[in-house]
Amino acid sequence: MNDANRMMVKTTMNDMIENKTFDEIQVGDQASLTRALDQDGVEALAIITGNLNLIDLDPGPADTSMYGQGGGQAGWSAALFATLADTHLPGLGAVAQRIEVRLRRPVAIGAPVTATATVREKRAETGIILLECRAVDPAGEEVASGFVEVLAPKTKMRYALRDLPKVQLRRDNRYLELLKACEDLPALGCAVVHPCSADALRGAVEAAEHDLITPILIGPEDRIRAIAAQENLDISRYRLVSADHSHHSAELAVAAVLSGEAQTLMKGSLHTDELLAEVVKKEGGLRTERRISHCFLLAVPTYPRPIIITDAAINIQPTLEDKRDIIQNAIDLAHAIGITEPKVAILSAVETVTNKIPSTLEAGALCKMADRGQITGGILDGPLAFDNAIDEQAARTKGIKSPVAGKADILVAPDLEAGNMLAKQLTFMAGAEAAGIVLGARAPIVLTSRADSAQTRLASCAVAVLFAAAQRRGAALKKTVG
Repeated sequence: MNDANRMMVKTTMNDMIENKTFDEIQVGDQASLTRALDQDGVEALAIITGNLNLIDLDPGPADTSMYGQGGGQAGWSAALFATLADTHLPGLGAVAQRIEVRLRRPVAIGAPVTATATVREKRAETGIILLECRAVDPAGEEVASGFVEVLAPKTKMRYALRDLPKVQLRRDNRYLELLKACEDLPALGCAVVHPCSADALRGAVEAAEHDLITPILIGPEDRIRAIAAQENLDISRYRLVSADHSHHSAELAVAAVLSGEAQTLMKGSLHTDELLAEVVKKEGGLRTERRISHCFLLAVPTYPRPIIITDAAINIQPTLEDKRDIIQNAIDLAHAIGITEPKVAILSAVETVTNKIPSTLEAGALCKMADRGQITGGILDGPLAFDNAIDEQAARTKGIKSPVAGKADILVAPDLEAGNMLAKQLTFMAGAEAAGIVLGARAPIVLTSRADSAQTRLASCAVAVLFAAAQRRGAALKKTVG
């Protein structure tokens, strides 16, 4: 076969895709493609196939996964060879009937691999063509070889190319990292307030099983034991303090913190206002000089880092002074989870200060307060619209030069309504997982919702553990300095 009779088919993008029928194909025809398999690709293969051996289940210096050891790459090479047959040569209408692959050497994750298929036989009696396949790395070293027997189409097909749907992997490892960070920390004594629902009681038990808390179950004893029996939850290891009703439960829980028996509170099946009313009492409460506020810690699949949204649950229309405390609480939380210098975006509808939008005036004032040391530990900027706070390209388009724009760790909402809608939109429309915690009192308060997943409940407890540990370190430092 001379070179003039050979046809090279390349996988360059154009507007149309066209197959080659059995009669059009000649021995010696070739097709090639170049692909790189990154970590997302490896995990996508594991998801599609259910092959957990592809995943490094014990991350560390040594990759113990089948893919890391080279074994999983044979499957990928087979997929590349099948793609050549099904999409390029012969292409549309082809049916791969047999694939043989021999793996020659592993390929580093992310390294491009060029696969080539060459027609070696045409079997007129069956309509089958034999493709000899070879895959090489960037150095030209062969990484895999094999054969594909494919039933070639008899009918010519030509169609406009369609964009394939984009696949985005959702990982929960950010919360796993929170749990891991708590491994060497002592479990917190936790006053669980009125756990008189299955969700509330199960959340406390699961947190205890992960060594995050040592629960003190406070509420009507008969109801709690009945729920435990109904849900098959073993609560025999935990202290149970009987209370007459939800308000009494909140009162006893606050007393447990004041006495030192508990270092945190967890909301059960009572209204948030009922719990906080006991927390903020001037006499016998857990008030400090700080305004209490709520923080959502969210892991958003489309955002590269955890993000804190505040306040979305407690302060309805916070004043300038309230916002100072709200921001400081959020910065303290960021420090507790390992963000040393959090970037704080103070949100509004626009990026310029105008008296027509009061939140822009407050944003400007808060930034100046940070300049004067009234807010410490973070980098503040505002006003910023939401897109400019979290997207660098949007900020560049607007001509915004800021160390915060596009890289925010903390989003400060202008009021509760805006914060609540933002957090819930990210949760229910963007697939974010959200942990919730109340700060500014003598002890962190874990707020849970009936809609929270088990993972969210655990994450909220983990955040409380990390924050309490940061409080202890701060208290120890003050004592040493003093």
